[in-house]
Amino acid sequence: MDRTAIGWIGTGVMGSSMCRHLLDAGHVVTLTTRTREKAASLVDAGARWAETPAEVAASADVTFSIVGYPSDVREVALGAGGVLAGARAGSVYVDMTTSEPSLAVDMEAAGAERGIAVLDAPVSGGDVGARNGTLSIMVGGDADAFARVYPLLQTLGSTIVLQGPAGAGQHTKMVNQILIASGMIGVAEAFVYGARAGLDLDSVLESVGGGAAGSWSLSNYGPRMLAGDMEPGFYVEHFVKDMGIAAAEAASMGVATPGLELALRLYGELSVAGGGRAGTQALVRALAEMSGADWDELRRQSPS
Repeated sequence: MDRTAIGWIGTGVMGSSMCRHLLDAGHVVTLTTRTREKAASLVDAGARWAETPAEVAASADVTFSIVGYPSDVREVALGAGGVLAGARAGSVYVDMTTSEPSLAVDMEAAGAERGIAVLDAPVSGGDVGARNGTLSIMVGGDADAFARVYPLLQTLGSTIVLQGPAGAGQHTKMVNQILIASGMIGVAEAFVYGARAGLDLDSVLESVGGGAAGSWSLSNYGPRMLAGDMEPGFYVEHFVKDMGIAAAEAASMGVATPGLELALRLYGELSVAGGGRAGTQALVRALAEMSGADWDELRRQSPS
């Protein structure tokens, strides 16, 4: 895969770092994104700009996309100026957006008609995992296509698993988001409790982070909560989107998800209240308000 011709679509919180890793590895990258200014640093680093996803894919052996919503994926993949309209037969298209499993199946079928392999490969790890190249990548699709792009995926992540046929990567990401959903409630409400109890929250985090209560969310988002840092590693509005997909899929299978439904309600209210573009750790502010307190005042009262 040395100097593979790469197409890249989407340079948001995670996409920009992911694309940078491929550039740094020496690959030829052609990219596009909704707002050209957001790609300026990558173009300065040697990436080529293209106007449409079709133009990106026409130049690429492997095209990647990581965008926002299923509607964006549908346009980028299946639209008149989309990836499958421009990609060459024999190329591979890897969509890394968290999206609908049924859409992944539709995309694979549309690609097969054109001789293009399509993989769904959503990721977990947030901005930290994207910057460090340590993402977990959950893949659905053809095993031969997966083997072809595996060396590229190794540039982006440290845990890379083929989960099954088209849509299996997206279903696995739904499992991931269901796990995170209730966990984030626990992290946020525990810190509100600790603050109200007058504890040194830094000391509390030191004690509980290495025990049975430890988690990735606690270790990575806990310090941000304590610092009052609500900048997005992952947007609230995107988490709401993901949980909505998971809830719909669960309902279609007759699976009860009370924890997911509670998280979806709380995060949905946070988004409606203007917190949609904050990081998911901003839930701590919403739970503090439910307790009649301001989170920033609470955390400043901590004796740490």
